Amino acid sequence: MELKESLKDLVFNKSELKQGVYDATKESFELFRRTTRELIDLFREQCRKEGKQVAFEFTDRGDFEFEVKFAGDILLFMMHTNVFEFSRDHQVMKTPYVREDSSRSYCGVIHIYNFLADSFAYQRDNDLGYMIGRVFINREKHYFIEGKRELGMLYTNFNTSVVNQDTILGIVESAIEYTTNFDLLTPPYDEVKLVSVGEMRTNFDKKSLVTGKRLGFRFQADSE
Repeated sequence: MELKESLKDLVFNKSELKQGVYDATKESFELFRRTTRELIDLFREQCRKEGKQVAFEFTDRGDFEFEVKFAGDILLFMMHTNVFEFSRDHQVMKTPYVREDSSRSYCGVIHIYNFLADSFAYQRDNDLGYMIGRVFINREKHYFIEGKRELGMLYTNFNTSVVNQDTILGIVESAIEYTTNFDLLTPPYDEVKLVSVGEMRTNFDKKSLVTGKRLGFRFQADSE
C-alpha cells in the first residue's frame, strides 16, 4: 500500500502551515508578555516616584494567559492554541495581500478581555467581562486587530503591519487607555429593583446581581 501523492502533500503542507502559524503566534504572545511586564514595571516605578496610590500588578497564569490589574480593572491576555481560517466573505480575504498567497489568511489569535478586579476578588461569578480586542497573526508575523476604538485597525494594513516590540507596546497602551475610559455605569433601576429572598440569603452581591461596565453590551453593534 502506498500513500496518494496528493493526500500526502495536502496533509504535510497543511500541517507545516499550521505549525508555522502556531509558532509565530506563540513567539508573538511571549513578546506581548515581556513587553506588558516591562510597561507595568514602568507604571509601578512612576507611581513610586510620584507617590501615587495606584496599584499595578502583573500575573502569569500559565503558558497561554497573563493578566494586568490596575485602577480596579483587569486586562486578561489569552492566546488560543488553535489556528483559524476566515470565511470567504470576510474582508481580509479580499485584500491583495491574501489574494496573492491564500496561506497568509491562516492565523493564530490573541484575545484581550477587560474585567472588573472586584469580580474576581469577591468571586462574583455572574459579572460580565468584555473582549475589547483580538489580534490575528499569520506565519509571517503580519497582524491585524479587530477591536474597540483605540484598538481598531483596518484589514488593509495586514500586508504592512508586522509584530515587533514597538507595535505590541502600542497595542497594550491602547488597551489600557480604552479600559481606563470604559467606565462602569449603573444598571437601569427596573432591572435591579426586585431581589428574591433566596438571592438575599446567598448574598446577592456575590451571586445574583450582574455587574458589568455595559449591560446589554453588543461588541459588533457598538457604534462610534
